Amino acid sequence: MNVVTQAERVAMRGQNALNIGLFGSNCSSGRAVTLVEERWTADWEEILKLAQMADNVGIDFMLPVGRWKGYGGDTDYQGSTYETITWACGLLAQTKRITCFGTVHAPMFNPLIASKEMVTADHIGRGRFGLNIVCGWNEGEFDMFGIDQRDHDNRYNHAAEWIEVIKRAWGPDNDWDYNGRFLKHKGVRAKPKPYGGSRPIIMNAGASPNGRAFALKNCDAFFTNADRFSMEETAKKVKWVKEEARGYGREIDVYTVGVVTCRPTTKEAQDYYHYAGTERVDWTAVRDILALKDISVETVGAEEYERQRKAYANGMGGLPIVGDPDHVAKTLADLSKAGLRGIGISMVNYLRELPYFAQEVLPRLERMGVRAPVQEMV
Repeated sequence: MNVVTQAERVAMRGQNALNIGLFGSNCSSGRAVTLVEERWTADWEEILKLAQMADNVGIDFMLPVGRWKGYGGDTDYQGSTYETITWACGLLAQTKRITCFGTVHAPMFNPLIASKEMVTADHIGRGRFGLNIVCGWNEGEFDMFGIDQRDHDNRYNHAAEWIEVIKRAWGPDNDWDYNGRFLKHKGVRAKPKPYGGSRPIIMNAGASPNGRAFALKNCDAFFTNADRFSMEETAKKVKWVKEEARGYGREIDVYTVGVVTCRPTTKEAQDYYHYAGTERVDWTAVRDILALKDISVETVGAEEYERQRKAYANGMGGLPIVGDPDHVAKTLADLSKAGLRGIGISMVNYLRELPYFAQEVLPRLERMGVRAPVQEMV
């Protein structure tokens, strides 16, 4: 078995200043709440073709959405989804260097079962599996499983125990007990260990103070929103997160998410972005998503509700990156300069749009020194 260092894991085996991944391709419609006919179907054959294409052009990771129940609307938005650990296994078996994450709801998975499933994925991919741990928020999904959602603070207290058990199962010890507040395990044996002598990279995107503290104490990478209007504000946010992590004695990479619409001209990109994200939005699904989050005119006011409504229509949140290849490349390079280590991007139709992005944007990023040429990646 080859040795895979933790540093190599965190860097996703590459030499890029900015890691780029594809976010949400395991779900029907991806992250675009749109009615357009070309919206993403999340058919397995399409996903596999996308993963292999991404692998070949040097995309660093595939990050799925953890979704168990769709949002409805005219498109049944995200109504068809793949479970993410087994999804990752299938992709890892048929790719060579891309990292594939599983997005795992800690309250819904026994940690010892999850740890074994993830080790299996990790061996299939020879050290290319990653864990995106989530605590969940959608009450309808918890009701579907017959699980009571914990109050906000205890979600993360439970998650802290869950990840501690996972890491211990991945570690060298055997025949150990765990006696926590939420989790109790006796005589634990967990073999094999992760591939190559190091554990999978762990990500989280907790937004609240408790969620952020959990991520900074336990994870290798943390997702935060980039400021839509100011790279300076994004840089301040990244610096603040890193300083907060150092307060816990840890270094952490900071990632964000974005929605890319790249076309040969700015006008073409803006026209399509408006068409898919304004003219042809599944507004019924947007309304239902916001209602699940208790976002309404009554709770947040008309102005904020309209802002949230537009944000969710355009890729379920995340930074809109709309323009020609020069603009898209410059925006990504600026995010790197702001201190971000990576970005998970979504597109209306990943398979149709990735070739142009790879052909036009990635070479520009290479020339800017943000990305290494594919042939130099390890």
